[in-house]
Amino acid sequence: MKYLHTMVRVSDLDASLDFYCNKLGLVERRRRDVPAGKFTLVFLSAPGDEDAMIELTYNWAPENLTGGRNFGHLAYQVDDIYKLCESLSKQGVVINRPPRDGRMAFVRSPDGISIELLQKGEAKPAREPWASMPNTGSW
Repeated sequence: MKYLHTMVRVSDLDASLDFYCNKLGLVERRRRDVPAGKFTLVFLSAPGDEDAMIELTYNWAPENLTGGRNFGHLAYQVDDIYKLCESLSKQGVVINRPPRDGRMAFVRSPDGISIELLQKGEAKPAREPWASMPNTGSW
């Protein structure tokens, strides 16, 4: 048995690709448009980790996606949690659970999917503005 991917539905493919690729840093690996089924599948992975993929499923007919928290979360190990959170914040992404401990943070995709960011290796020393920043919303 081998893990293949995790699928999440998205309501706006362009906004989702902007978040996952341009802001979070994932790479599009392949895409498949299925006209008969009226949907598009886009597979993404972290650079250098092509075996762990996320599948974005975009149904062409508009739909209202709710929840997100009931899914749980996706988790990515990052080289510098402070640098990534700063970059995401500057791009308008809300840091729902700041990396106060230098180890863990949470953000949400445009469709409310919770994304856990975990510092690679040991936790970084606590530092501002993160150490005193409160949580925003749910994560």
